[in-house]
Amino acid sequence: AMVRLRLLTWDVKDTLLRLRRPVGQSYAAWARERGVRVRAEALGSAFREAYGAQSQRFPNYGRGQGLSSRQWWLDVVRQTFVLAGAEDGAALRELAEQLYRDYCSPHTWQELPGASDTLSRCRQRGFRMGVVSNFDGRLESILCQCNLRHHFDFVLTSEAAGVAKPDRRIFEEALRLGGGPPEQAAHVGDDYSRDYRAARAVGMHSFLLRTAGQGPQPEVPPEHVLPTLSHLLALVEK
Repeated sequence: AMVRLRLLTWDVKDTLLRLRRPVGQSYAAWARERGVRVRAEALGSAFREAYGAQSQRFPNYGRGQGLSSRQWWLDVVRQTFVLAGAEDGAALRELAEQLYRDYCSPHTWQELPGASDTLSRCRQRGFRMGVVSNFDGRLESILCQCNLRHHFDFVLTSEAAGVAKPDRRIFEEALRLGGGPPEQAAHVGDDYSRDYRAARAVGMHSFLLRTAGQGPQPEVPPEHVLPTLSHLLALVEK
């Protein structure tokens, strides 16, 4: 039998909240309003390229290299537009500021099916709850505006922790904040290496949310796999 679980930690993006529309589409829509015309598909692939390059050069939002996460993101957005063929200049700088702010708004995010309900029911059963997310400081605001913040005892971002999943230190910090040993804790997330395997590496239990349409995935015992968030309660109460 499983030791009595006391702490549940949660990934956010694509576990509890997801973007309402792809990055390329929302960037293109904002740009059109400012008279900057770039194709959504071009912006989508440019974003992946710019984000990837920035992440390699300045990991974890430049946290260890004296860059603010705000500046990190403004650079990614501008670089995305430049790669997609837009002219750099004042219009792009304003657009980057606007997008940086807009990604905090509930218009940008939607809940995954069962998120609120599952979090409420976990709270009612007395679990301590925390967020462990590779995100910047805007996450508190996003969770508040999407009406999820009140479910959690703590919100730990990679920017605040100074290390990002799958680094074990972010999970060790979460266990310290949650005030319990790893064998009484479980992590819920959608990424095999950053969530499932990383939490297990520190001795936590872990559940992998696998939504339809994901490609072939590494083998995970079926009792650790969640087809939807609503499947979690039955598993943690075993």
